[in-house]
Amino acid sequence: MDSLVITPIYSKQKTLKISQITRSWLLSCGQSLGPIWPLLVFFFAGLVVLSSSRLALMAWQSERIDSDVWLYMITQGIRVDISSLAYLLAIPVLISSISWLIGKGTKFTYWFCKVWLVTMLATLVYLEVLTPTFINEYDLRPNRLFIEYLIYPKQVFSMLWTGYKLEIALSTLALIATAGVGIKLFKRHWGQTNRLNICLKLLVVAALMVAMCIGARSSFGHRPMNPAMVSFSTDHLLNDLVLNSSYSVSFAIKQMAHEKSSEHYYGAMPIEQVINTVKQTTITPLSEFSHDDFPTNHYLSASYQGKPRNLVIILQESLGSRYVGGLGGLPLTPNLDKLMREGWNFTNLYATGTRSVRGIEAVIAGFTPTPARSVVKLDKSQHNFFTLASFLKKHGYHNQFIYGGESHFDNMKSFFLGNGFNDIVDLPEFAKADFVGSWGASDQDLFDQAHLEFSQLAQQKQPFFSLVFTSSNHSPYEFPDNTISLYDQEKHTRNNAAKYADFALGQFIEQAKNSEYWQNTVFIVIADHDSRVAGASLVPIEHFKIPGVIFGQGIEPRVDDRLVSQIDIAPTLLSLLGTSGYTPMIGHDLTQQVPVDKQRAVMQYDKNFAYMSPLGNSQQVTILQPKRESMTFQYGYQQFSRMKLDHDQASKAKAIALFGSYAYHNRWF
Repeated sequence: MDSLVITPIYSKQKTLKISQITRSWLLSCGQSLGPIWPLLVFFFAGLVVLSSSRLALMAWQSERIDSDVWLYMITQGIRVDISSLAYLLAIPVLISSISWLIGKGTKFTYWFCKVWLVTMLATLVYLEVLTPTFINEYDLRPNRLFIEYLIYPKQVFSMLWTGYKLEIALSTLALIATAGVGIKLFKRHWGQTNRLNICLKLLVVAALMVAMCIGARSSFGHRPMNPAMVSFSTDHLLNDLVLNSSYSVSFAIKQMAHEKSSEHYYGAMPIEQVINTVKQTTITPLSEFSHDDFPTNHYLSASYQGKPRNLVIILQESLGSRYVGGLGGLPLTPNLDKLMREGWNFTNLYATGTRSVRGIEAVIAGFTPTPARSVVKLDKSQHNFFTLASFLKKHGYHNQFIYGGESHFDNMKSFFLGNGFNDIVDLPEFAKADFVGSWGASDQDLFDQAHLEFSQLAQQKQPFFSLVFTSSNHSPYEFPDNTISLYDQEKHTRNNAAKYADFALGQFIEQAKNSEYWQNTVFIVIADHDSRVAGASLVPIEHFKIPGVIFGQGIEPRVDDRLVSQIDIAPTLLSLLGTSGYTPMIGHDLTQQVPVDKQRAVMQYDKNFAYMSPLGNSQQVTILQPKRESMTFQYGYQQFSRMKLDHDQASKAKAIALFGSYAYHNRWF
């Protein structure tokens, strides 16, 4: 009996002793690190709050989560949380470090940090408490919709008060409770005693600054942390659960800053006039546009009526026509030149922009360019946005993206997973990579992996669409030794990289011609854009001309000298595959006759927009500039001659320039 009495007393004493040691250690840390210590306390408190919330949300949605991704979601979630907290602490760390080092301004530092840390902690908790309600409504974490609703406080508050009284009460209580706890926590851990000498202080501050930078970036790669970096699933909610709600809202705010409408730059036009003008520029009869919510939606009837074919798009990095012998450029592309003689060769094709994401939105979605960032990177287009993949998915296709580098670059991974792609195959997924440069695996390794993927899908009798994006022809122009005879004496040049890219393409074509999938696949090689577009003209059109050739079994050789835009490629490919259906794309199906007066190319060069149409043996170009009158030019032999403004063409140019912004903001795509 005595032992039964003594044991709990001993246990209490031991617990009390541990508690005293812990308090003593915390007090010592506060006295040693002064105003730096509460910042660290905030960091770990925030990490606990965000990680606990994520685990609770994952447990709630566990039926949607496979057992083998739990660890990934948790670890990547902590990574996002560290990045978020590092950004939140940037300002107080800077102020506190200065105050600590010079030994002055303690009173100001205390009050500033107190208000900042308590506000941030309360915000973190508040948004996490709101998250389940938001998920129930939108199947996503709080995002841009959360911000957009703040513009209409009267209507939103009325809605919330009517249907969400319990949620309002819980979130308000959480906000008040967190603020109270934060005030006490901050006060308890504030230390004004500075036991460290100046050398140790400098060492601590330097280490803290390095840790903050690393934590905020969360990457030693080309780009810092972004949602695409941790995306892994076609279920958009699972990708969102890896984030935290504060990060999700902050990222949405950042994205919205890049979404200025074309109207801001080129002036307004009645929306009905925009829609009607855009429709009239297409070859689709006006009577076939019949959907009020999606004004350009129409039925595309495929010209090919056989068994649906596979599709492989080879998007060549930075391959302007000036590097293509078959288009009058340098003799760097003998394999592509050969394909041009064997397939459907577009000799008058123009890119829509100067960035890879601009080429992707045009080729994959048939989307027109805008002065805002590409829809690949904008928030509203990350889910349920029309792409070839989302269209073909409804026809039973397996859709994949194959890239030798980091697929999260330029937000590609997130955009693709949210819009119809089933499968992302990037460098970590490659069976082998014999040469890896700054941008990832060489084009030879890329095509070897592509051949492997296509062969496996063909064996499964699975119709597929694959986007293969090359990268060797990108600065710093790295490729394996002893593969080509150099065009330039120095190895790492743009010309040599273009020649190597063509060499790798040629090897792949030979493999493909002897494969099982060749018989039932439509291929296209097309550039995303030219390299280093520059020039003294408002839009250097000569740098927008790119190669494009469709080939494969059953594709008859032809030279097509019609004026063609990148936005015409997607509807043409669907027509060649034998897949009919509704699409919002305004590009031409080039398997059909396109009258000369309907042929056009559209180009975005920074904030200038060009609309080009045939004019005899030359071209007529109308250029829109921000806050200035439109101008019309005759363009030929890389020379511009000013003409009298063509009001009809200027109207078409403005309508199409505005259309992209309207289509994005109004979700017409």
